[in-house]
Amino acid sequence: MRIGTFQLTNPVILAPMAGVTDQPFRRLCHELGAGLTVSEMLSSNPLVWDTKKSRDRMDYTDEQGIRAVQIAGSEPELMAAAAQFQVELGAQIVDINMGCPAKKVNKKLAGSALLQYPDLVSEIISAVVAAVDVPVTLKIRTGWEPEHRNGVEIARLAEQLGIQSLAVHGRTRACMYKGHAEYDTIKAIKAAVTIPVIANGDITSPQKAKQVLEYTGADAIMIGRGAQGNPWLFREVAHYLATGEQLPPPTLDEVRQMVLRHVRELHHYYGEFGGVRIARKHVGWYLNQHLPTSDFRRVFVSIESADEQIQALTEFFATVN
Repeated sequence: MRIGTFQLTNPVILAPMAGVTDQPFRRLCHELGAGLTVSEMLSSNPLVWDTKKSRDRMDYTDEQGIRAVQIAGSEPELMAAAAQFQVELGAQIVDINMGCPAKKVNKKLAGSALLQYPDLVSEIISAVVAAVDVPVTLKIRTGWEPEHRNGVEIARLAEQLGIQSLAVHGRTRACMYKGHAEYDTIKAIKAAVTIPVIANGDITSPQKAKQVLEYTGADAIMIGRGAQGNPWLFREVAHYLATGEQLPPPTLDEVRQMVLRHVRELHHYYGEFGGVRIARKHVGWYLNQHLPTSDFRRVFVSIESADEQIQALTEFFATVN
């Protein structure tokens, strides 16, 4: 799997997720086998670039692996300027977001709302590709709604305009995250273009990853929500695809070490106030994945200090067998 001049170590990619794929999480996923990790989406509006949230998202210091950065917006000129700015900060791949289904994004005509307007899609892609000398990629959904799945049309357009790879989530915007992802449209897109196609949606196990790759003919798979609380999924999928063998799940001690490390890195990265709050959702995901019967989550969300979070986690894992 190549994107422009970049050779991925394996075809298993961490999806960009707002509020999730920050640098601490990307680092963990990279170490555990992700062939590529993609940043949280960054707004093309320059008025927000100097906020703390944006500065955190645009920090690529000590980034591991290929630096792939996603941008979101609806104005071609601003998207081009945002792409240039991210490249100046160190981005090696710029990804355009046309897949986010969130209302607050779509009401600004960004994310998957753009799929309704192929002419605007064309203008944005053309502007971004012309603005930077790094590979530009695109993430889309299969369409705006089930009755109007225009993913093949958008894919052909993207290829003609210089997009280097295309990630497709197997739902329309109207589907949000409900029901099940469908892969027929991804299969049709792969048959319609020659650029690499990445299949995304409901990939939560090595077996499902292989099934989706074989069915769609895609060049890689992208894991999003399946990695929340389970970054080990990348090594499990990569190993299974390469060997056909299934790795054992992480031991309880591995989970303990990872949770404590992740929480400490969040505290360090965001400071105590932000780190404590962001740690709550990650710890919740780890518990849901690996200790789903535990009541500890209700205790953890009420803790207000970094030291108390670490102490509570240490004490909790000491009681778990």
